[in-house]
Amino acid sequence: MKLGWNLVSGLDRFLSSWKSTEDPSPGEYSVHIDLRGLPQRVNMKGDSIKTRPGSWNGLGFTGRRLRPNQVFDYEFVLNAKEVYYEYKLLNTSVFSRFVVNPSGITQRLMWMDRTQSWETFLTSQADQCENYGLCGGYAICNINKSPTCACLEGFLPKSPKGWDSEDWSDGCVRRTPLECNGGDGFLKCTGVKLPDTSSSSYASLDVRGGGSGCVLWFGSLVDIRESAEGGQDLYTRMAATELDYLQKKMHYNKTKLVAIIVGSSFLVVGMTIVALVSYICKKKFKNQGMTKERKNYKNIDEGGKEDMELLIFDLATIANATNNFSNNKKLGEGGFGPVYKDTLLEGKDIAVKRLSKDSRQGLNELKNEVILIAKLQHRNLVKLLGCCIQENENMLIYEYMPNKSLDSLIFDQAKSKLLDWEKRINIIRGVAKGLLYLHEVSRLRIIHRDLKVSNILLDNNMNPKISDFGLARSFGGDQVESKTNRIIGTYGYMSPEYAVHEHYSVKSDVFSFGVLLLDIVSGKKNRGFCHSDHHLNLLGHVWKLWIEDRPMELIGELIGDLCTLSNVLRHIHVGLLCVQQRPEDRPNMSSVVQMLSSESLLPKPRQPGFFSDSLEVDPSSCKHATCSANEITNTVFEAR
Repeated sequence: MKLGWNLVSGLDRFLSSWKSTEDPSPGEYSVHIDLRGLPQRVNMKGDSIKTRPGSWNGLGFTGRRLRPNQVFDYEFVLNAKEVYYEYKLLNTSVFSRFVVNPSGITQRLMWMDRTQSWETFLTSQADQCENYGLCGGYAICNINKSPTCACLEGFLPKSPKGWDSEDWSDGCVRRTPLECNGGDGFLKCTGVKLPDTSSSSYASLDVRGGGSGCVLWFGSLVDIRESAEGGQDLYTRMAATELDYLQKKMHYNKTKLVAIIVGSSFLVVGMTIVALVSYICKKKFKNQGMTKERKNYKNIDEGGKEDMELLIFDLATIANATNNFSNNKKLGEGGFGPVYKDTLLEGKDIAVKRLSKDSRQGLNELKNEVILIAKLQHRNLVKLLGCCIQENENMLIYEYMPNKSLDSLIFDQAKSKLLDWEKRINIIRGVAKGLLYLHEVSRLRIIHRDLKVSNILLDNNMNPKISDFGLARSFGGDQVESKTNRIIGTYGYMSPEYAVHEHYSVKSDVFSFGVLLLDIVSGKKNRGFCHSDHHLNLLGHVWKLWIEDRPMELIGELIGDLCTLSNVLRHIHVGLLCVQQRPEDRPNMSSVVQMLSSESLLPKPRQPGFFSDSLEVDPSSCKHATCSANEITNTVFEAR
């Protein structure tokens, strides 16, 4: 089937959503091929563009490379008679549908004989930068940066006041007007999703085989985003004086000291783990007091290049600022070791994570965290500032989170009252967005493997940040799941397939997120939860309340009057969808983010995995209080 136009007859073939999953009458969302300028695919809400997958460049819609697969092939046709996109199934025994659902999300569904149901094979990306024209004209969107929008080089915010309040809709204007007398030039911006092409003309569409993919714009440049895959080069016209200034600025930046670390994935040829971390972090310390040095490191691995900017801290100064790591400076302790608060000379607070000599985690995890988290930048991930490896001490330095970890509030009967329903929603959705970034947006594609309430830190405004990447693993683009020879993580948050069969995938993190969500909603722990009427853990208790149509009993009086019935029910519903027994029954994180922020109908949940702790808890001990177990990251080694 074709999505697009017959230019001879004027026939427009487009997709339209149902009004709801139960009502097949036309809904408000549709998918079209827009013929203005260079033809492009647009997703509409009514008469307005909601998202814009972009124009075809021979490999995919600009900014979104379509990977070859064994299920279907795709083609875009542009000639004097037709303009359309189509896909062809490579295996005629496979049934596949490309749909736009009642919430406006485009999905590719596959029929599974085993389950006798349609399963999601691909779904459209759901992040803030997908909103059409979010940053206005002459601005670029990057979901991994804060703020999300930034003016193109040579441009300034049109409305600085609106920009400061994160209202970017007015976009940007030129810092220096064009001279238009032959003195103008062009500045190159690489790796971007091309702007809206409705006001463009084109000389060459296809970039394959060395094609230029040349497009000319004659209006404002709108809806640009940085793109890790499939991005193209954009040349912006500049006044000669502006170009001269920018070129001098770039030349200055290139003269900064850059150290090169040559690696392949996480193994570095010719270096032990200790040597690798030392090479990243170690230096000869000079000067006195709070000695630190900022370096830009290039890490070259299988995925390309990524800048890592780290601070190098002096052990003597850290020891002095923490009163030689005294208990009154201690913030908490995890599987890695204790965490201390420290203050730099300029008054900035930091958190010092010190590797304990008897820690279950060791240099493997330290190395892993340095390499991984230094590359990750997202508002819902904790930021690694630097490290210290000196005199047999191994420490990581993070930004300080004044409200500490989520478990210090959510499970405390008095402090939990600080977390009203609005704050809990913000925390749940923030963690979901951080996990979506790890799974689908970041170039590395990270599985955290130890997501739990104690690994969620809260900043000054109670915004959540995922921490502790010592056990995280990077996945290849085509990799679905992996197997480990040791079980690592925290009981109560581990998925069934991981704890029992040592298989882990992004769906393992989804299970952990579901447990965390229900922890936050209920204010109770999953592992060690007990009830006087049954042997079920928190997941089993929630499931029992759900099937008995009593889910509101879960929250009691913890959240107060601000919560609404439908909102609470929706979050419990999404939590149950995430903790289903089989990985394939759980949604991916892009679907979770969408479900949490929309009012679309949700599928019925099935019985959760690991819903009973009957061998661990005596219900007779739970008549007056909720029991809990210490949530320490666990590592189990298997015999070879």
